[in-house]
This record gives sequence, C-alpha cells and structure tokens, in this order.
Amino acid sequence: MPHFPPPGPLGFGGAPLGNMFERVDDVTAEAALVAAWDSGVRYFDTAPHYGSGLSEHRFGNVLRQYPREDFTLSTKVGRLLRPDAGRPDNAPFVDGLPFRVQPDYSYDATMRSIEDSYQRLGLAQIDIAFVHDLAADHLGDAWEEQFEIARTGAFRALTQLREVGALKAWGLGVNLTEPCIRALEQADPDVFLLAGRYSLLNQPAVERLFPMCGERGVHVVIGGPYNSGLLAGGRTFDYKDAPPEMIAGRDRIATICDRHGADIRSVALQFCAAHPVVAAIIPGAKRAEKVTENARLMEAVVPAAVWQELKHEQLIPADVPTPN
Repeated sequence: MPHFPPPGPLGFGGAPLGNMFERVDDVTAEAALVAAWDSGVRYFDTAPHYGSGLSEHRFGNVLRQYPREDFTLSTKVGRLLRPDAGRPDNAPFVDGLPFRVQPDYSYDATMRSIEDSYQRLGLAQIDIAFVHDLAADHLGDAWEEQFEIARTGAFRALTQLREVGALKAWGLGVNLTEPCIRALEQADPDVFLLAGRYSLLNQPAVERLFPMCGERGVHVVIGGPYNSGLLAGGRTFDYKDAPPEMIAGRDRIATICDRHGADIRSVALQFCAAHPVVAAIIPGAKRAEKVTENARLMEAVVPAAVWQELKHEQLIPADVPTPN
C-alpha cells in the first residue's frame, strides 16, 4: 500500500509548547501556532510526553479553528499519563500538567494512548502516530527488550488502526537509527520521525536507514535540524553541552557560510530538506517571531558555492543531496 507522507517541507514541532526548558504562557503558545499556520505550515507534530499533555492541549485549542482536512497532525504513543497532583518531574519540561508519565509500549496501552490523545486534542482525527523514544535514555540497555514489546504491542495496534482508517500512517519517533532499521526489517511502518541524526553536523542516517527507506517508499520527518541549538547559535548538542569537536565543526561550517553571505540556519534547514526520503522538517519554536523566521530561512537563497565548499572540506558527505 502507498505510504502517507506528511506535507512539507516545513512543519511545526510541538516539544517547545510543552514548556521545554522554560515556561511558555498560553497566549505566546497560541501565537506561535497561528504564526506557523499563517506561514503556510500544514504539518503539526506533538506528543503526550511534551509537558504531560500540555502541548496536545495547546495544539487542539488552536487547530480546531481550521478545517480539519487542511492540515496533517501527528502525535505519539508509548507514554501513558497518570493523574498525579504532586506534579512529578518530567524533565526537560517544566510546569506541565499534573500527570505522571508512564512508559508502556503494549497493545492495550497504545489503544488507550490514542483515545487519551483524542480527548486532549479535542479532535476526532489523528493522521500519524509515532512510537515515542523506543531507544531513549530511560530505557538504557533494555531498549531491545522494549522493542519486542512494541513489535507485538504498539506496532500491531497501530497497524490495525491504519487498516481500519483510524490512522493514515504510523512509525517511530526516535533519536537513533537502529530501531528504525529494525522496524523496517520486522514490520510495515510508513514514516519515521528522526531527531538529530541527519543534520549538517551529523548524518548517520545516510549509511543504512535512508537507503532502506528509499527502497520501501518510507518517508522521514527530521526533528532537531539545528541539533538542539548548536547550529542556531547555541551551545547544546543533543540537549546537552556540545562536545568540543561538534563546536569546532559548527564553527568551520559557519565560516564557510559567512564567506558566501549565507545564514547557517538556512543552510541547516535546507540541507535536511534536500534528501529525497525527507518529507518534512520540524524545527521547534516557542514564539511567533521564531516561527516566522524559520519560514523565511527555509526560503532564503543559499549560494551553490556553499554546498560545494562544504563537500570539498569534507564537512558533509560528497554524495549527499543538496538543494539545486
């Protein structure tokens, strides 16, 4: 069956609106989502984990203003929310809703998660469901065991929901390529949300995952195109202090961009979007002005000499696709 691609090239990632690292008030969050819509964005991604349901609530409150057939919405499964008046820690999110996050990749939990997301969003249609963080730090060395639970549980549930038309597509939302490769080998996913593994600084996805996706007609959404901030002027990589070699790589790329009058952020976004298996990129943003800026950066002209020099200096692989 044909796989359902989310519309791109620019989407909206919902982690920041779950109060990632800092509190965002409702007015600011709504303005960011409206700015995304006004900028032409029609793909929106969220998750129960983001602020213990806060991001989903905010997405639903805004997206209900628009015709449902005019946008694509993805959320995630694998984290159930349990009421907890003590507002337990859910780092890196702050001041989220009063729910405790419980990882669970079983069949029943997946069905429950989808139903809960309908309620939080206030919408009757979820287009794409990603199995969330099936190789994250909270799993440690146990991710392969959890993958097997997901294979017989979440994968089976989401496949059934796709077959009856309740979902248009399902896949994994992860920051490692290995679970995606295994999912392609053992199941029938449609799309992956891959964070931080295809960027100007880091491209392990081109080795095996992207060729496999190309052969199967499976699409990829790129999260973290700025590598959690390092490519946008920050000092973090993978949400931690950036290692010296990554800072040095960023500085070399920035020097080339400056020499040709290109904004490194434009180069970062457009690099991710240029690969043929990539359907959309979803940089996160907390504020309307940053959303509008991302849209402008996506459209900015990057001189061909930038791509040529990045390849010549072996800062990106010589054979990766780059914009025309």
